[in-house]
Amino acid sequence: MNLEQLTGFTMIAELGHFTRAAERLHLAQPSLSRQIASLERELGVELFHRVRGNVALTAAGELLLPIAKRMLADADMARGEMAELAGLRRGRVRLGATPTLCTSLVVDVLAEFRGRYPGIDIEILERGSRSLISALTEGALDLALIVTSVSSEGARAVLEREPILSERLVVVSATELPDPFDQGSANGGAGTETAASPPISLEQLAGVPQVSFPENYDLRVAMDAAFGAVGITPAVAVEGAEMDAALRFAERGIGVAVVPAMVAVNRPALRATPFAAPAADELTRTISIARRSDMAPTHAAAALQGLIREVADRLASLDHGLVSRV
Repeated sequence: MNLEQLTGFTMIAELGHFTRAAERLHLAQPSLSRQIASLERELGVELFHRVRGNVALTAAGELLLPIAKRMLADADMARGEMAELAGLRRGRVRLGATPTLCTSLVVDVLAEFRGRYPGIDIEILERGSRSLISALTEGALDLALIVTSVSSEGARAVLEREPILSERLVVVSATELPDPFDQGSANGGAGTETAASPPISLEQLAGVPQVSFPENYDLRVAMDAAFGAVGITPAVAVEGAEMDAALRFAERGIGVAVVPAMVAVNRPALRATPFAAPAADELTRTISIARRSDMAPTHAAAALQGLIREVADRLASLDHGLVSRV
């Protein structure tokens, strides 16, 4: 039993005539007759009484007619649902991102995605890169924005990674307070612009109390490695703060915080100070879009991935030298 047979059956039942039903369906009458004969053989019953060119439903035909109409209606609904999915009018996409990206790149991406595709539901998982890689391999996410330097050997074979941005780390401090790295010149004080803050070394940073992230943060791992490589132990004001709290603590002058450059954009209460070489080159991270290579992306996931690329291009075009397209 197939939809073509049921369509022919219901049309004959409606018109009471094989020839007129064939014309309505743009079929040759013998072709329609073969469809009905095949359906009757499959079901093991006669569906029509055939008398002098006119037809009437048998008892079996009467029983089948409402069922056939429901099946055809369900098929039409399924086609409509699939068309909506393909046209991105409905659906769901599951995106994972690190906490730093959730407060920067992801905000811009999701705001634009919702504007373009308001019918698509978005689920966000905010975790470190290692946890996101695990979630991808388990099928719990469609896409993830991860720091490429963080890897999982077991996931390499099933993950496809597309580097999109290279981002430098900066040190943020309160603009309302004097620059903590100012050596007594006039460039300190409230309202200091990012461009007026000269680059600093790791040694300078280590002498200023910091707001430190949890040990499982990608940023914490990177900074611990950088300090360890030069044998420095930094001063810590607060330990274990999440990103939002760390930014607020920095705004209030409790301590400085090392964050990705994109996090510091459009935050007038924070001064962003870059690192000097060689730390500037070392304290750079690559952001990648990751997805499972053994699964085709959904229409919604493919659209989101394309939009992430667009937003990355725009961010890289800003002339501040802290974010660049890979």
